[in-house]
Amino acid sequence: MNPKEITLNTLLNGNKIDLSELSADEIGDEHISTGIDTPMKADAFDISDEEKIKRIEFHFREIMETLGLDLSDDSLKGTPQRVAKMYVQEIFSGLNPANKPKIAMFENKYQYNQMLVEKDITFYSNCEHHFVPIFGKAHVAYISAGQVVGLSKLNRIVNYYARRPQVQERLTMQIAREMQTVLGTEDVAVIIDAKHLCVSSRGIKDINSATVSSFYGGKFQEERTRQEFLRYIDLKTNY
Repeated sequence: MNPKEITLNTLLNGNKIDLSELSADEIGDEHISTGIDTPMKADAFDISDEEKIKRIEFHFREIMETLGLDLSDDSLKGTPQRVAKMYVQEIFSGLNPANKPKIAMFENKYQYNQMLVEKDITFYSNCEHHFVPIFGKAHVAYISAGQVVGLSKLNRIVNYYARRPQVQERLTMQIAREMQTVLGTEDVAVIIDAKHLCVSSRGIKDINSATVSSFYGGKFQEERTRQEFLRYIDLKTNY
């Protein structure tokens, strides 16, 4: 396996790619991110989740019927509603700020001043180009600046940002930015190692490749600290 590595620190400066003049065919399957924030309409939350479910159910029924499926069949007739509820309440629930995890901070009473690493955080997301799954592992680390966060909250941050249409670069940056904000430190690192079904199940149909993206902030930009982090996530643990 020869993963493609993408280093994303420069995106924090607000750099964007202007894609307004490009068609979907011209953009192709490239993992292009137009910015750190997920592109959202200004009125995205003017309607309730219940109304969104009704609208998606209607339109997904239209898609299924256009494909020629018989929705009177017992196995299919409930599919539009199931898909609509799944979109709103589960796999795209991270679009709604109301679902953002509450992060309680604690004083670093232990005076622990080394890096803390939470590795192998499993996540499931969806490619915003084809709406097919992205899945893999996230490894996150930080060095406390006086505050610490419960370990499970790191998993929740990863999964909140994963539960939306994504590109891996943006997901990496959103996790890093959120951790820097809540922890009040630049000393944050994030690595994501993921498989994209838009690559393996369609198009080129490469089932072996993976994509690795990384962010190193603050002290993690120093070679020694970065290498220590990489050694930790490569550490084999047996339980």
